[in-house]
Amino acid sequence: MKKTVLSILFITAFSTGVFAQKKAINEEVKATIDLINVKEDKVLVTVLAPEFGKSEVIYQIPKTVPGTYSTDDYGKYIEGFKAFDKKGKELTVAKSDDNTWKISNAKSLAKITYLVNDTYDIETGRGFGKEEVFSPAGTNILAGTNFMLNNHGFVGYFNGKTDVKYTLNVAHPENLVGTTSLLDTDKSATNDVFTVSRYFELTDNPIMYSKPDFETFTVDGMEILFSVYSPNGVHSAKSLLPDLEKMMRAQKAFLGKVNSNKQYTVLLYLSDMEKNDAKGFGALEHHTSTTVVFPEAMPANMLGQQLIDVVSHEFFHILTPLCVHSKEIHYFDYNNPKMSKHLWMYEGVTEYFANLFQINQGLIDEDEFYQRMVGKIGNAAKMNDTMSFTVMSANVLEKPYKDQYLNVYEKGALIGMCIDIIIREKSNGERGILDMMQKLSAEYGAEKPFNDEELFDKIISITYPEVGAFIKTHIEGTTPINYDEFFAKVGVGKGKIQVPMNPFLKNETTPLVTINSATKEIIVRSDLEINELMKSLGMKGGDIILAVNDVNYNLDNIYEMIMSSQDWKEGDAVSMKIKRDGKEQTVAGKVKVTMAEVEGYQQIDASKTKLKEAWLKG
Repeated sequence: MKKTVLSILFITAFSTGVFAQKKAINEEVKATIDLINVKEDKVLVTVLAPEFGKSEVIYQIPKTVPGTYSTDDYGKYIEGFKAFDKKGKELTVAKSDDNTWKISNAKSLAKITYLVNDTYDIETGRGFGKEEVFSPAGTNILAGTNFMLNNHGFVGYFNGKTDVKYTLNVAHPENLVGTTSLLDTDKSATNDVFTVSRYFELTDNPIMYSKPDFETFTVDGMEILFSVYSPNGVHSAKSLLPDLEKMMRAQKAFLGKVNSNKQYTVLLYLSDMEKNDAKGFGALEHHTSTTVVFPEAMPANMLGQQLIDVVSHEFFHILTPLCVHSKEIHYFDYNNPKMSKHLWMYEGVTEYFANLFQINQGLIDEDEFYQRMVGKIGNAAKMNDTMSFTVMSANVLEKPYKDQYLNVYEKGALIGMCIDIIIREKSNGERGILDMMQKLSAEYGAEKPFNDEELFDKIISITYPEVGAFIKTHIEGTTPINYDEFFAKVGVGKGKIQVPMNPFLKNETTPLVTINSATKEIIVRSDLEINELMKSLGMKGGDIILAVNDVNYNLDNIYEMIMSSQDWKEGDAVSMKIKRDGKEQTVAGKVKVTMAEVEGYQQIDASKTKLKEAWLKG
């Protein structure tokens, strides 16, 4: 009896095991992007589907992605969507909106295919508030030359399957190399294979394919990969590396042990403004990488400073929202997003750190730091200064709140500054907002989101009641901030300061040059007295400026001329090619800097020097 029972049990167990194996459901999503056979500026995407036990399934391309705070509808760039069963028979598909496809007879679904158009080609000059994809979150398809794969623009997800394994195959030309923080497990020269644990991880790791132009360096155990695409070879990773490396080393020193990333990738795409190319300049953060887009025509010194300012902002996102974030961020709904009310922290504190670390690490001086904050005060004053920041954040995708989004970089940063000063004052300079963020990071971390409503109580518990009063009045509340009150806490106040004027400006608002709209030529104004620099070069009103330091300029790139001259120092060599009375000539000499007296901030209370030093240098 026992033997018989045991045999039955064994057979039953064995059969059950086999049955279980047969019934095991394939959960993996496998996608292939073909960058070799590009047709009409479109690439083919093939997605092998997991198994479904229902008759209908929904496939979606994101409407919104984390970090953009805008509705972009990436599905608008998809065409020719088809679904097939295991025998290659086409299944019925119904498109319900820009980003959603309903597939019938899903139990037999084997794969879907579709073509993807890129976003860079159709940009018209994005301004915030326009319904265009921000370039660092967009896509580029330039056959045989460059592909910017923000993967949310190429690969979507099946409803209910965002947390399953994804394998991405990218077939690419042999002369193009993909740079990313993802690990390529295929050593072939024309195919890359990347495996991630869930859909978010795929969208969180952009890939740029281009001819190899990258540099690497290591900072405190973190390897930095810096990849550059410059279509006309104006810039290179090697030439821009010193600025990036200086910035990253300073950031790591500022942050201390708070960041444990072992790898970080910076993908820099430089746009050719003479062609139909990307026009939305800036950057988008990810956990272990940043995508950056700037105009290729930008002078090297200006581009280097922009890398410091913009990439540093994105890198500081490792604190928030990447390590400290709410459930709305952690469980992000790509097509019906619920927004968190804490943009003051995600973007504002991050922007504040991007400026504070530069004075802290000696990259800028006190005057420059104060001027940056003054600039933010002026910009914030142009926005709605009585709108609750938490209400705006929670509703940022809708009017009238989305029109106030840019204030997260202005008033949001100033909110961070005020909280920092409060904590410094109450702790006698021993702690600041960085300490607060470090404690929040230790409490939560990348995998433990907080409830949106609990954050303020947590912040008050690790700081001071005065921080809570500020939050209630100025973040949740609608009362404008008196910034002079907070500057006074660290002995800083308004006063007259000397600032260098731009060589092509008479004052902060009046240019010394104008434009001939018919010829696009830049002309020295005759109705204003020229400055000392122009006098020393022998220039006159009516002179046409053709080139400065061997770089040709006209209406199309006058902004680059103005900005590049901003960094000229007293005694620097300068030359200008001009046209006077129809004849070209070159004038040369040394830079003479004109100073102007403006209202700014400076230390006016020496008794608070120690606290001010703790704030800026602690």
